[in-house]
Amino acid sequence: MARYFDVHPQDPQPRAITQAVKIVLDGGLIAYPTDSCYALGAQVGNRDALDRIRSIRRLDDKHHFTLVCRDFAQLGQFVNIGNDVFRSIKAVTPGGYTFILPATKEVPKRLLHPKKKTVGVRIPDNRVVQALLAELGEPLLSSTLLLPDEEDPLTQGWEIKERLDHQVDAVIDAGDCGSEPTTVVDYSTGVAEVVRRGTGDPSRFE
Repeated sequence: MARYFDVHPQDPQPRAITQAVKIVLDGGLIAYPTDSCYALGAQVGNRDALDRIRSIRRLDDKHHFTLVCRDFAQLGQFVNIGNDVFRSIKAVTPGGYTFILPATKEVPKRLLHPKKKTVGVRIPDNRVVQALLAELGEPLLSSTLLLPDEEDPLTQGWEIKERLDHQVDAVIDAGDCGSEPTTVVDYSTGVAEVVRRGTGDPSRFE
């Protein structure tokens, strides 16, 4: 059964955050709130958790996983980013955007798009996630908590606990954080291409 942490959305309890991060560091898979919707998260190098995310969401090998980063210093370790692209991304982060960029050698190969060698990255504007990332000291491997054959992501922590109780190791409930995923902007060619419209204003990249 999954551990259940009921945390305050603006001032998450440090003890709960520490316990959730320990689960991640011990190889666990968590469900957690972001500034767009709930997501599944694990340590970047955790092969077992990656397989579990693929199984829960029924993903193929072309799915872009996301590295959820605390800040630009962390983000820059995992993707190659030029000055112009950096300025464009900097202007809208933290916020509801995911950017697909060429990965550095720091990113495990199994996380990369098989042909493009790219990975998704984002810096969320959410105090619970920022607390998790500060305690973890590294990015979270992440994927939107959108179940197969369902149009909308799950929005309530208690429902996630009920439905995924035996598939995840912890659920962090900070209340309803919305059901709209991030806007995804693909910079793999160096030019912005909006591939999914979501919480972030896509007009800045069109």
